[in-house]
Amino acid sequence: MVIKIGLIGITEGNGHPYSWGSIINGYDDEALKNSEWDVIYNYVKKRDISEFGFPNVKITHIWTQNRNVSVNLMKSIGAETIVENYTEMIGNVDAVIIARDDYENHFAMSQVFLEAGIKVFIDKPLTLEISELIYFKDFLYKGQLMSVAGLRFARELDNIKANIDAFGKLKIIQSSVIMDWEKYGIHIIDGVLGIIKERPKSIQFISGDADLYIIRFESGLIWTINILGSATKTFNIEIWGESNRADIEIEDNFSMFRRMLFRFVKLVDTNEILYNPQSTLISMALLIAGKQSRKENKIVLLDSYYHKLGIEGV
Repeated sequence: MVIKIGLIGITEGNGHPYSWGSIINGYDDEALKNSEWDVIYNYVKKRDISEFGFPNVKITHIWTQNRNVSVNLMKSIGAETIVENYTEMIGNVDAVIIARDDYENHFAMSQVFLEAGIKVFIDKPLTLEISELIYFKDFLYKGQLMSVAGLRFARELDNIKANIDAFGKLKIIQSSVIMDWEKYGIHIIDGVLGIIKERPKSIQFISGDADLYIIRFESGLIWTINILGSATKTFNIEIWGESNRADIEIEDNFSMFRRMLFRFVKLVDTNEILYNPQSTLISMALLIAGKQSRKENKIVLLDSYYHKLGIEGV
């Protein structure tokens, strides 16, 4: 029996429907090349045929707000059906991927599927509203919803995760990412929080030509996130410990996305949760608190967010 997935996109500057669709379905070379997503085409075409597809899984239904984009996307990934309204997918698919990073619309777009009992993956960031995050919480824990940045599964971080104890006591983590906090900060947040073993205590925004966010932990660890705006692409993480240091540049988008989608497919197929749903809540709380710090020009403690979300051990 084939697991049918509906794919919802697209937003400006975000080609995830094409990259994720290609990873799940494979791709048509000519159609993907003509999609104008050169970055995606260039890294997809370098991969071996064995790296595409999951057993008995296919994206069958497509919706975007642009008919021409929908047609090209359908041809690029070999989907079967374009729907006029994304709600038409209900009853025709087993799961839905909302491959859009317009977090302002995630709640409205996903609610109809979640309430219908359909499993949903939502592109990062999940939301920047604490009330919506509270709503999403139960769906995350019961395995009906998944939302995480692919960078949490970056292969470049594998060795760090496996040998984090070799660093000794961590002292400083410094990270840098392009564009803005709201849409791109979550990349680095999920990447770094996937490495370390404690929760952030506070966050402070500092304005500059490159905005700076300073995160502190109970252990004394300090983590800085540089938001570079318009700059040369980078997803960089530097780690200093008492005994070791590392400088990691994340570049393999394909592998991180495939690892992420593998977890969602397993969730749909077997109800197996191969990630920690609480980590999504912590990452989103930090992102929301960072926005608050910038708006109110003050240090924001995370405890109040943790309590609102009912996160244990706080």
